Amino acid sequence: MTSSPQQAVSADFVVIGAGIAGASVAAELAKSAHVILLEMESQPGYHTTGRSAAMFAPSYGPGPIRALTRASNGFFLTPPPNFAAHDLLSPRDTLMIARHDQMNELDATLNQIADETPVKRLGQSALRQHQPLLREGYASAGFLDMAASEIDVHALHHGYLRMFRATGGVLVTKSEVLSLSKRHHDWQVQTASHIYSAARIVNAAGAWADSIASLAGVMPIGLVPQRRTALIVASPSGINPQDLPLTVDITEKFYLKPDAGQLLISPADETPSAPCDAQPDELDIALCVDRITTAFDLDIRRIHNKWAGLRSFVPDKSPVVGYARASSSRANTPHDDGFFWLAGQGGYGIQTAPALARYAAALVQEQSPPADILDQGLDPHTIGPERLADAADRQSP
Repeated sequence: MTSSPQQAVSADFVVIGAGIAGASVAAELAKSAHVILLEMESQPGYHTTGRSAAMFAPSYGPGPIRALTRASNGFFLTPPPNFAAHDLLSPRDTLMIARHDQMNELDATLNQIADETPVKRLGQSALRQHQPLLREGYASAGFLDMAASEIDVHALHHGYLRMFRATGGVLVTKSEVLSLSKRHHDWQVQTASHIYSAARIVNAAGAWADSIASLAGVMPIGLVPQRRTALIVASPSGINPQDLPLTVDITEKFYLKPDAGQLLISPADETPSAPCDAQPDELDIALCVDRITTAFDLDIRRIHNKWAGLRSFVPDKSPVVGYARASSSRANTPHDDGFFWLAGQGGYGIQTAPALARYAAALVQEQSPPADILDQGLDPHTIGPERLADAADRQSP
């Protein structure tokens, strides 16, 4: 006796990945469409989203990221009713510091952001007033970003998931995508237990986004997951960590920030990795302690907690948002039709999520990008997948 073919569960859109990118765009799409959100883990946000020490820092990241961050500010300050039980942002200055040999990098960064964000350049003595843990003579100058805040990542992520469910969206966990194929005009998404059918797929799979593309027969974007390590250590006696700014090396070789009465430290490592459940490496832990104790007057004798996460980038470190397009050196294939990229957010996915979700949802539905986002100076080409195909064509012999 043969079994009957499995009946596909249909939707307007299938979103793959329920981290902050997938949850937010699914919530926006579900306002006017039937959306299924697939997550391979038993809970959404298990990987990068759940391990983020996110800040809202308008001075942080390349130009497209800064524009998307500015465009997200209104949402963070005034989210929809019942989105979260308390404020999403808590003010926390960001202090960027530079040694004498890093003055060129400091000046270049200030030139990029001075017209966009209220920042204040600081000399050596002023640095220590804002960050008393700095070792005497380590840093020569820096700047203070007074528009920065800490983001309640859990509240933001779960607010989007509640919004998604409230509008009829369906979240399915433990649903790793095993295959993707095109049948007639619809994508067939095979998991261990079901087949899901939709005309359009949103690939928000984080570090696994290129793997999803390969399953679909779509040209990958060259995404590189990079491991980053974080540690929790005690704050010195006599110091109230809550009063300290997030302090970051101007070339991002380390950072230190308050965390629930202790200190979160990181070597800001970017070690290429295969998509995986990232774990901290002992060499990176040792590197972290060395960099932090070189810059700060800390005696780290015990590590209270440690973890690692993956931050996934394409070469220009800007997101990839838009429908897949074949490069001109390759014939268009039917696989490209209806396959939408929402990937490559790297370490900026939390602070840009509100604007990026609205922007992506508009493009998925073939609508014009929201004007308020473009008004912040975002050039759509700088985050579109076509820029990667164009670059590949230019490098072809």
